[in-house]
Amino acid sequence: MAPLLFCSTAAGCFKPELDGICEENIMLIVHVFVRVKPDKVEAFRAASLENARESIKEPGIERFDVIQQQDDPTRFVLVEVYRTADDPAKHKETKHYQKWRDTVADMMAEPRSSIKYTNVSPDDGKG
Repeated sequence: MAPLLFCSTAAGCFKPELDGICEENIMLIVHVFVRVKPDKVEAFRAASLENARESIKEPGIERFDVIQQQDDPTRFVLVEVYRTADDPAKHKETKHYQKWRDTVADMMAEPRSSIKYTNVSPDDGKG
């Protein structure tokens, strides 16, 4: 039997009949950290929102958020939720990603960085 993992409405897999639990739904969550040049904030934001709108149409992407730091508007985090470990590579092959990458390259104040996560079940036996 597949392990059960907590599924939230944010992940788009909530099933009321299962009280928030669904069968094996391990996803790859990537947080991409970006610091943008102060004079490029609005252009970066617009390009990133366009990329996000197209990205959520991909079958391998569950969620794609663009978030901006309140006390430092030059800092952004892209929160990307992929259905499988293979989906980030597929995303990078899309025209909209490549357009975003090329458009924002000179807008960044420093190279972007990322951290990869997987979702965790509240019933994983470790708590």
